[in-house]
Amino acid sequence: MIGEDKVIRFGGCKSGQACTLVLRGASNHVLDEAERSLHDAICVLTQTLKETRTICGGGCTEMLMAQAIENEVPHVAGKASLAMEAFCKALRQMPTIMADNAGFDSNQLVTELRAAHNSGSGDSAGLDLYTGCVEDMKRLGIRESFKSKLQVLLSASEAAEMILRVDDVIQCAPRQRG
Repeated sequence: MIGEDKVIRFGGCKSGQACTLVLRGASNHVLDEAERSLHDAICVLTQTLKETRTICGGGCTEMLMAQAIENEVPHVAGKASLAMEAFCKALRQMPTIMADNAGFDSNQLVTELRAAHNSGSGDSAGLDLYTGCVEDMKRLGIRESFKSKLQVLLSASEAAEMILRVDDVIQCAPRQRG
């Protein structure tokens, strides 16, 4: 029995190619959210099996991308450099949000992470959210799906581009009437 429902459990199956997951929640809303989260996780796993490349997790990749963009900012003139700086800031928000959600002091952890990456020896440094420390993600085996991370970045940059286009339209000078 699970709650008030009777279920049949099959065990010891040789092939092991199918399984059943039973989700329970205090309300339909909680149950729907758990089902969506599980579906998202299974989709990421499926995509990772198709595209096996992985990258370091724990905010490591975001910090490396921000550092690479930041190194190019002095070589770019005009408003594009401001956009690049803003993108760096947005990338650095990911480790901050992760630390906040884990209940750690995000300011302390992200500055330690940034220092590790700027020292040159921390190419795989990221946030270990079990201990609340900056650790080597390769050594700990904390990995993320490359395809999932790529899709997140593409979606974010497309959304930012759409907002910038709307800002251009709003900021246009009014046409002369005559």
